[in-house]
Formats: sequence, C-alpha cells, structure tokens
Amino acid sequence: MIDIDDIQGRLKKLNDGISEMRSYLDIENRREILAVLEAEATKPEFWNDQVAAKENIAKTNGQRAFVRPFDELVHLLEEASLLLELAAAETEGEQRQQAFQEIVHSCDKADVLCSKLRLQSLLGGKLDSCNAFVTIHSGAGGTESCDWADMLFRMYRMYSEDNGFTLEILDEQPGEEAGLKSLTMLVSGPYAYGYLKAERGVHRLVRISPFDANKRRHTSFSSLDVVAELNEEIDVEIKDEDLRIDTYRSGGSGGQHVNKTDSAVRLTHAPTGIVVAVQSERSQHKNKSKAMSMLKAKIYEYYEDRQRKEMERFYGEKGEIAWGSQIRSYVFQPYTMVKDHRTDEQTSNVQAVMDGHIQPFIEAYLKQNATKA
Repeated sequence: MIDIDDIQGRLKKLNDGISEMRSYLDIENRREILAVLEAEATKPEFWNDQVAAKENIAKTNGQRAFVRPFDELVHLLEEASLLLELAAAETEGEQRQQAFQEIVHSCDKADVLCSKLRLQSLLGGKLDSCNAFVTIHSGAGGTESCDWADMLFRMYRMYSEDNGFTLEILDEQPGEEAGLKSLTMLVSGPYAYGYLKAERGVHRLVRISPFDANKRRHTSFSSLDVVAELNEEIDVEIKDEDLRIDTYRSGGSGGQHVNKTDSAVRLTHAPTGIVVAVQSERSQHKNKSKAMSMLKAKIYEYYEDRQRKEMERFYGEKGEIAWGSQIRSYVFQPYTMVKDHRTDEQTSNVQAVMDGHIQPFIEAYLKQNATKA
C-alpha cells in the first residue's frame, strides 16, 4: 500500500529540484531567446535568406530542447500535487490507492525528465547542439567485423529512434559476405552531436561466431567516428586545388532501384587525406552539397584533434581498429557484459544495450568529462 507521507516527500524533493533547475538552466532567459527566434520565423521574408533561416531553426530547436521538457515537468508536478490534494480528502479505499498510483507514475516520469535535463546541462560545448555525421568502419576480423559493424548500426539506429533523432544514410559499403564494411549517416536532432560524441572510438565484440562451423569464440573490432555538422558561424576554407572530386554510379538493390547516372560523389581533401562519399540522393548536385558539408565538418574536427591530441587518446598514433585501442567491450560469451573502459560503466544486460539502451554509458562519459573540465 502506498503511503501519503512518502508521496508528499517525493513531490517536495522534485519541486525543490525544479526550483534549482530553473536557475542553473537559465530557463527564463532561454524562454526570452526562444520567443525572439519564433517571432523572427513568422516574418514574411524569413525564407528569403535560406542560410539564416536554417540557422534560426537550429537555434530554436536548441532552446526548445530545454524549455519544453522543463515546462512539461512543471505541468506534470502541478497536476500530481492537485491530484494528491483531492486524494487526501478521500477516505481509505480503492479510488484513493489508484490516485496514489497515478501520482507515483507521474513522479517516475518527472524523474526521467529531470535526468534528461541534467544530462543536457552538461552539453555546453560549442558544437554540442549540432547534428552529427556518424561513420562506422569494420576493422580487424573480416566477415565477423563486418557483421559487428552492422550490429552497431542497428544499435545506433534504435538509440536514435528512442531519443527522437532522425537518421539519413549518406553512404553504405556492404561487406563481401555479410554486414557492412562502412556506413556513414547523418543523425539530426537537438544535441545529437553532444550525446553521440561519447561513442567515438573503437568498439570490441567477443562472441561465438555464427560464421565459424567449429563454433569458436572470435574477437572483432569496429570503429565509430562522430563529427558535428557545422553551422554557418564556423567557416572552413577548402581550396579548389586541394580538392579532388570523383563521381560514380550509386549502388542499389537491383532493378528499378539502380541509379543509371553517375550521381554518387566522392571528395578527397589532399592536405589531410580525408575522403567522404555520399550517394543518398539521385541528384549529383545534392550529393555534392551534402558531401561538402560533411567534408568541412571532418576537416574542422581534424584540426581540432591535432590541437588537443584527441586522436592519440581514442585511436593510438596509427589509428588502428584493433587490440588495445577499444573504448568499450561487448562480451556475449563465455559471460555477458558490456564495459566502457574509460568510465568503468558496465552492465550484464547485453541485449538491452544492443537494442539501443546506451544512455547510461553516454551519461557516465559526459559526467566524467564535465568533472575533468
């Protein structure tokens, strides 16, 4: 049986937390900024400048990502407090207990919203609110690692769906027998990069291989690279003489889906050696535009990495996707465990992780780096 004193105590704790959160999240200032941005978007000439319009929308989404959950949280607790007053006036009985259960459910939902807002408050980096270009590469392990890359793609696709992000595949190279050699996607949504940057690095899988007739245990590696889609405030200059542009025919599933023109685009930046490819659109012009956006993002991240020596920390000097460089291990046999080697966060529920429940690992990483900062 649910005790009214426990509910009152929980509601008080949540309301105290909201008051604190209103201040350190600067909600009222965010609300004012949001109002100005939304007013700009209603002007008839808003779309005359496409670049400025897109910048406005990105900023609007960034502010809404804080204001809307906070307002939902306040509304949730106001309704729960009112329901508690009504339930307290009832005599002991089934209706009163049902009301208490509904209040407990509201408190549980409020706890989730509080956690999300606290986590978002750690995302104060210059690019954290941006969309993210995510590239998965298979590493040492042949067909096994290609299959592992495909499993990771499924994991991040499910994570994106659960968190309201949209996902667009820009380039895909299938494995020879199964899985993926590589895949590049754009993950769009408020703070997509802020969250997914925690996943950048080498991921190691240990399992009994479904491709081994002798059922031996295999170790496979795949890497995840994450860069932010740059906003217009950050300019990356690319000289024409440094850029090589190749066009080729997009891959497809056969029949009417095969593209019969050279619409796919591959860009190579000579000074850095960075190569990007996009084949998601039927139009070569659109593919080139998306490829340029991704190339600028990767070049920006490349020079940022050189300044803070992040590449050595994540991949080692030669960037090998192999032993000793992993950020996280996923063990299916002889026991089940997923462990992040940077934070020591771990769980034995491997299936939940593979179904996209990776937020505890992301949260642990963000908290650890916030402490370092």
